[in-house]
Amino acid sequence: MQQEKEILSLTLEDISTTEKLYRTKLINSLAGIRQVALIGTKSKEGQENVAIFNSLIHLGAHPPLFGFISRPDSVERDTLRNIKETGIYTLNYIHSKWIKKAHQTSARYTKETSEFETTGLNPEYLENCFAPFVKEAEIKIEMKFQQILDIEINNTKMIIGRIEQIHIPKNRLAEDGLVKPFDLLLSGGLDAYYSSDFLEQLPYAKP
Repeated sequence: MQQEKEILSLTLEDISTTEKLYRTKLINSLAGIRQVALIGTKSKEGQENVAIFNSLIHLGAHPPLFGFISRPDSVERDTLRNIKETGIYTLNYIHSKWIKKAHQTSARYTKETSEFETTGLNPEYLENCFAPFVKEAEIKIEMKFQQILDIEINNTKMIIGRIEQIHIPKNRLAEDGLVKPFDLLLSGGLDAYYSSDFLEQLPYAKP
């Protein structure tokens, strides 16, 4: 006889009274496994910055728009400040081989510190893009800032950008435009990472 699974029911009050780090990890990982990327920026003074984000959102293809969530700017957010000042940033998809270097960029370094130098990642400049790409990344995207949406309920911000250029190996792009996700890093929370495996491509669904 199969043993019944024990079910834990958590109310909003239960969640709200848990320890802060536990609560953050619980809700963040509850949202599911998703794409992570390194966002590369540079200040108007020339200071390079790179940081990992797990909130990349597809917003549309015509025009090609991506969004990501920036936490409240009650403390200094170098990525947000640089994007607002210069209007240019890069998205760099992470390979599982250099997961630890990518994760280390989440540490709170001073704005005078380059995460590239600290973590051992290498900046790369392509096609006159002002912001640095991550040389180790196979898929690199130049973004142009378009809009900030203020989410008043928790003071976060959605940063919306338009794709200006894509740099991608030919073997990662199918004839129909599908980007092949092999070896791209996924995140299931603040510090849990997973690899991507292709299962199946289905035809366009019609009634």
